[in-house]
Amino acid sequence: MSDRRIFRNEWKYIISHSEADLLKDRLLNVLTLDPHAGREGYEIRSLYFDDYANSSYNQKLMGVYARKKWRIRIYDYSDSVISLERKVKNGNYIFKESARLSRDEAERLIEGDYGFLLKREENLCREFYAESSFSLLKPKVIVDYRRFPLVMDEGTVRITFDSEVCAAVGSYDIFDRELVKLPAQEYDREVLEVKYTEFLPFSVKKLLPMRGSEFSAFSKYVVCFEAAHHITDVSAGISKSHISE
Repeated sequence: MSDRRIFRNEWKYIISHSEADLLKDRLLNVLTLDPHAGREGYEIRSLYFDDYANSSYNQKLMGVYARKKWRIRIYDYSDSVISLERKVKNGNYIFKESARLSRDEAERLIEGDYGFLLKREENLCREFYAESSFSLLKPKVIVDYRRFPLVMDEGTVRITFDSEVCAAVGSYDIFDRELVKLPAQEYDREVLEVKYTEFLPFSVKKLLPMRGSEFSAFSKYVVCFEAAHHITDVSAGISKSHISE
């Protein structure tokens, strides 16, 4: 089995709800709805980990070319599919790898019990254990949003519309539907993400908002980290002046 990493192109835009609705209608003529999604898409919840120095957060702010993020991800608040994921980003190119977790394993990671990962066969699990031991990875913030995904086999294209980006606070229990949500994105904005491997077909490219829209380095982790930790710091009487995108 090859360990060769295949990086994908990733473009991001910040667009309005009205632009998103119009673009969805146009794109549905050439792409199809992801078979895992309902008509309204699905909810994604991710618990992000970072080290004692918040390196992932700070590297994003500094524009470091090559960086990575660790997270546990679930869908629609369910424990039916739980993934430990590492997303590696080199400029506008991304590579994501994952390993499935049981609910018990996910809860053990949330509590800081990483030892069982050494018994897993996947290299990803053992690498998370090693990095957590060396860099003291800890849960930092839960990121919630709704995703509407479209796909095309040609070029392995995946286009997603992400809205209602919030930081879920109160605990790191990703299965708790009752966590308080703090908005981390302007209400009337969505994040358009375009991912492809081999090439982007012209039939898709010509529909994208290449003009009049903001080509963005938007990070859900960063804005939710800031939203969640701003509340924490204010309650402790500490002011943060850099809470901005």
